[in-house]
Amino acid sequence: MGSPIEGKVAVVTGAASGIGKEIAHTLARAGAKVAIADLNLAGAQAVADEIILAGGTAMGLAMDVTDEAAVNAGIAHAVEQLGPVDILISNAGIQIINAIEDYAYSDWKKMLAIHLDGAFLTTKAVLPHMYQGDRGGVVIYMGSVHSHEASPLKSAYVTAKHGLLGLARVLAKEGGKHGVRANVVCPGFVRTPLVEKQIPEQAKTLGISEEDVVKKVMLGQTVDGIFTTVEDVAQTVKFLCEFPSNALTGQSVVVSHGWYMQ
Repeated sequence: MGSPIEGKVAVVTGAASGIGKEIAHTLARAGAKVAIADLNLAGAQAVADEIILAGGTAMGLAMDVTDEAAVNAGIAHAVEQLGPVDILISNAGIQIINAIEDYAYSDWKKMLAIHLDGAFLTTKAVLPHMYQGDRGGVVIYMGSVHSHEASPLKSAYVTAKHGLLGLARVLAKEGGKHGVRANVVCPGFVRTPLVEKQIPEQAKTLGISEEDVVKKVMLGQTVDGIFTTVEDVAQTVKFLCEFPSNALTGQSVVVSHGWYMQ
């Protein structure tokens, strides 16, 4: 028996690398037609080419999620090529760390724009397709353990990730009558380029070794001292996409080796 998402159209933002790339591959293997949206068009197209080579259906899409016109144009292009959007994975994100008193306002605005404005704008762009004739759909925001827990030096990131919970819950309330589900996946530390970059930054800022950043700061609260993997996150996203009803909506699912337990 095939996957419930076979033939569905999925848009994954920030999917040229890391978690987004693995999600795109996982949904494609389940039979979804996937638009890989990223600022890096060459990278997005490379992921699409990998999926196509493996027998799937995909396209690369240039998208700045902070630009309303770019988001609307990108979603329109995806619909033109693949069909109305059934699944949105809002995954695009960056990290900038600093103490609050040293945090540049421009960096604060950039962080909130990418994480929150991006989630809002892409959601707004796909909802007409999901609401039309109450077709339904799935919207998943990439949160973090930081959607629930705070860490020093991450004021903008923690604020943004908390905000995604609110957006998902409102969408769950508004979209339920149209068959639209909204949830947040909240990974712990995943050893992506984003996290690799943080290790020396935090070591310098906290005055500790890179080994201690990994062992004590990143993995100290897990049950086994192991990083969450991109595969862990992608399989959770797939589960939520395939879930058959509104019984599971407006929720956050934490994938963190026990770092945070709800």
